[in-house]
Amino acid sequence: MIRKVENVVLTVAPPLAGLVVLISLWAIFAWVPTDKGLGLSQRIFYYHVPSATSCFLAFIGAGVASIAFLKTRNPQWDHAAHAAVGVGMIFATIVLVTGSIWARTAWGTWWTWDARLTTFLILWILFAVYLMLRTFARDNDMMPNYAGVLAIVGALNIPLVMLATKLWRTIHPQVINNPDGGLEDPRMVTTLLLSMAAVLLVFLWLWALRMRVLRLTERTELLVGQFQPGGSGL
Repeated sequence: MIRKVENVVLTVAPPLAGLVVLISLWAIFAWVPTDKGLGLSQRIFYYHVPSATSCFLAFIGAGVASIAFLKTRNPQWDHAAHAAVGVGMIFATIVLVTGSIWARTAWGTWWTWDARLTTFLILWILFAVYLMLRTFARDNDMMPNYAGVLAIVGALNIPLVMLATKLWRTIHPQVINNPDGGLEDPRMVTTLLLSMAAVLLVFLWLWALRMRVLRLTERTELLVGQFQPGGSGL
């Protein structure tokens, strides 16, 4: 099943992603109106929010795939989780970078220990540790199990990040569900949806490519092991 999804994504996502990315770039820089309060810096929003959405979906997907791996021991689920975390961390890093740039223009500081920012940083650190575990403990037979548990723990942290602005007093803006303002112009909503689609398509494309790389790497290592001294190929 995972192989079929991977093949479909690699067939459909590249042309769609190219088209939607171009349309979203036009919408962000030429069509959508400039925010009266934040000015041009508000356009970072159209990259910040879709990147956050993509990394959340990636980490949740990694948690679900890890549960499936721990239950079935099918290595394809392990590859799916590993690929999701690897690509998700790209978008999580984009969230931190764009958020810092936006904070500098809106709050006058690159970083503040706000509840939303702090919980998201903890999430980023958890999955950075996941990738480090994958890199430095790859020869340990128990590593996939440890990584799977870590992915599940990280995914369980996502609701805390999303509810941080409601659970604690925070200066992080509520743009989408803000009763006092937010996306007032319909063109802003349309541009956000276009950006969401563009980033999600790019995420799926990168995930499928990463899946293929992991599978081919595993096959290569098995072949190399067979022809090393003591392997079955000699």
